[in-house]
Amino acid sequence: MAQETGYLTTHVLDAARGVPAEGMHIVLYRLDGTTREVIAAKHTNSDGRTDGPILPAESFATGTYELVFHAGDYLRETGQAGAEPLFLDEIPIRFGMSDGAAHYHVPLLLSPFSFSTYRGS
Repeated sequence: MAQETGYLTTHVLDAARGVPAEGMHIVLYRLDGTTREVIAAKHTNSDGRTDGPILPAESFATGTYELVFHAGDYLRETGQAGAEPLFLDEIPIRFGMSDGAAHYHVPLLLSPFSFSTYRGS
């Protein structure tokens, strides 16, 4: 079997304020059937990105993953939360990575009442 050299990056943009979402906690899970295993946990930096890939090449494996963005904590810290319970709190994005040599990029565009994502480059 060939060595997998792919990797996964992410970043978060605060669309409501027009700035990178600094300090957001993000957890990466690997899913296998009903098993959900924590692979990484990081916070975004001043550019809204993690310092280095959230899943670097040396840990990369194809499969199904889930990024959980702790948006509620970020919205509370930035004064955007509004009334409890929050409309958006933890945002899970489940996705598959099938190319063992690819760079996968899963960004989050966030506001207090909406979010979007896409496969970036």
